[in-house]
Amino acid sequence: MSPKPLRDDFSDADIEVTKPKTYAAGIGGVFHSMEPAITQMGLARTAKLMTKINHKGGFDCMSCAWPDPDHRKIAEFCENGGKAVTWEATPLKVERSFWQEHTISSLEDKTEYWLGMQGRLIEPLHKAKGSDRYEPIGWDRAYQIIADHLNALDHPDEAAFYTSGRASNEAAFLYQLLARVLGTNNLPDCSNMCHESTGTAMSYSVGIGKSTIAYNDFAKSDLIIVMGQNPGTNHPRMLTALQEAKENGARIVAVNPLPEAGLIGYKDPQRVRGYLGKPTEIADDFLQIRLGGDMALLQAVSKRVLEAEQRAPGTVLDRAFIDEHCDGFDSFEAHILQLDEREVEQATALSRAEIDALADAYIAADRVIICWAMGITQHRKSVDTIKEIINLLLLRGNIGKPGAGASPIRGHSNVQGDRTMGVWEQMPDSFLDALGEEFGFEPPRSHGLDAVHGIRALDRGEVKVWMGLGGNLLGAISDTNLAESAMRKTKLSVQLSTKLNRSHVITGEEALILPVLGRTEVDMQAAGPQYVTVEDSVCAVHASHGQIEPIASTVRSETAVVAGIAHATFGDRHGIDWLAMIDDYDVIRDHISRVVPGCEDYNAKTRQRDGFVLPNGPRDERRFDTETGKARITTNELEPVHCPPGRLILQTMRSHDQFNTTIYSLNDRYRGIKKGRYVVFVHPDDLADLGLEDGQSVDIFSEWKDEPDRVLRGFRAVAYPTARGCAAAYFPEANVLVPLDSTALESNTPASKAVIVRLEPASVPAGVGRPVVV
Repeated sequence: MSPKPLRDDFSDADIEVTKPKTYAAGIGGVFHSMEPAITQMGLARTAKLMTKINHKGGFDCMSCAWPDPDHRKIAEFCENGGKAVTWEATPLKVERSFWQEHTISSLEDKTEYWLGMQGRLIEPLHKAKGSDRYEPIGWDRAYQIIADHLNALDHPDEAAFYTSGRASNEAAFLYQLLARVLGTNNLPDCSNMCHESTGTAMSYSVGIGKSTIAYNDFAKSDLIIVMGQNPGTNHPRMLTALQEAKENGARIVAVNPLPEAGLIGYKDPQRVRGYLGKPTEIADDFLQIRLGGDMALLQAVSKRVLEAEQRAPGTVLDRAFIDEHCDGFDSFEAHILQLDEREVEQATALSRAEIDALADAYIAADRVIICWAMGITQHRKSVDTIKEIINLLLLRGNIGKPGAGASPIRGHSNVQGDRTMGVWEQMPDSFLDALGEEFGFEPPRSHGLDAVHGIRALDRGEVKVWMGLGGNLLGAISDTNLAESAMRKTKLSVQLSTKLNRSHVITGEEALILPVLGRTEVDMQAAGPQYVTVEDSVCAVHASHGQIEPIASTVRSETAVVAGIAHATFGDRHGIDWLAMIDDYDVIRDHISRVVPGCEDYNAKTRQRDGFVLPNGPRDERRFDTETGKARITTNELEPVHCPPGRLILQTMRSHDQFNTTIYSLNDRYRGIKKGRYVVFVHPDDLADLGLEDGQSVDIFSEWKDEPDRVLRGFRAVAYPTARGCAAAYFPEANVLVPLDSTALESNTPASKAVIVRLEPASVPAGVGRPVVV
């Protein structure tokens, strides 16, 4: 089946702009999910897959890490989940004729959307040194090329192993084992670019970098604060949990620079009223905060909590909890009571009345959940901001009781599981000790490269082999031009992938694409059909079973490919039987049970109908495995984002028809954008102040220290009700504007929500070609 021709020369002149939506889902969500599924996959294939997604005995959705309820609905997926299944399970193939027609350099100006829409990869492909083409290659030869490169390295740290959060636990466990048997901890992953700030902050404060709630806690909560998150697009099934919480009396407060449709209203497509009735109002209050102002808001609310306690001692703070389970309170109290209210108002752009109302709601609630996503994690002070979330929760004992806790919402479907399985450049010695004892070798101990440091090492020529287990690093990482230039300096780049993306087009001197199974497909090995496991946002681990025949007989599972590479590289070194782990994934899970804490009897637990939940000290028993043995209430210095006159603070963000760097269409229905992505959203008053007009073509200049400006040319300015002084543009197109070294303190996560930009009239007229990057 040949790919349908796709236009790939859109400019800002093609874009259609309408009013933003005021609710999410409803009949529109059903139509926009099912229409492409039936059109591209057919009715029978669609019915088989959509009735198995997120169901017991079915497969886990690849579009987010939202947990599953105890009782599943017939359709236990969202609009973007349906699109993710269609994108993966399409029968469309990238045939050999495609590679005969296209050189690699001819693909460099193609968009992520165009690349992904060409179909599934079906055979290993090799780009030889000096060639501009991919050529089909056999699996054994592909493995041998990788083995030869790895074994020829002067030092193991000349290799790096990047991982996507869509990899299964089994594949991730083998992947980190491969890296460490080689002798390196260079295991950058997508967490480095999204929730690394969460893990850093929470591990310090409460001893674990994961959610401290269970799914059922939402229905028990009195107050849910949603910060820096757009669940209507990025975690749509969360809207059902928020709706149920509201029906049980919870108050919901949204804190975000942009009004998002899903937090304004929700029409549940599983209910009749979701089609005929009015939308459920989700957010009772919307605090339209200035970008970077969240830390100031949290400190201001904590200050009001402390002041309320002073007015009525013994009635506001949970003194018993603080005295028994926390340290650092006295220093925190002295620091916060000195908070400058004028600085808070400037940082947040919120009124005192708005902040007072949030504080009153917090004090009045017995059970509080605070949720957040990348709107919080991608700032310079993200780690301290998340520590302030924990501080606020600890003041009233809102950790370790039903209906209360910290709820970071992950985007990748198994990014949390990858970390549990050891995919991290800084795994503790206890994990490495267990790994070494299980497999009979001494794992490396020095910390490895994260994603940002990995790009720097590539640029310096220090990394010779770069391998990607899924994902699209070059699409996801900041400072696009620098990242692509750095990748070209590698000797060998390897991608394990289902479909084409930017990371296949920008390669090392030599490159391999290894086609792998998707979650929807049956994984048949010597011992029979295999299942894999994943971990969701609330630490629940469950099995995922493929449902349909593989796209081609030449495609292999991620698990089998990783083990195949390891076998070709190491043979029987250390007595590790890699081939046995391909034949039967139970062998891998037995190893996991003896290495990974909380995964004892892993085979038995994952065969349970509901899987199992990993232990969680703060949630389960108010146990805090920090250096002090207590939850740490921390003191953090406020550092508001400084924006010079005539400049804006820009954030990158997803469109509605998008999953990370995967683009399902060129529309953003909820924000009223159609037929394009080259837009910058700006408040109409800011446009007027800058002497610009709605619809005008503009150039966007990113300003960073003394470095030359990074530029995007020919974007359409869209008047939009974002916070004053703020702007937004789509990820990954706007990644070029984010300096590589502009990162969060401690976590090194790109500060993609705090880019200082200036807008100028475009240097070329609207519609003259596609926007360009300088």
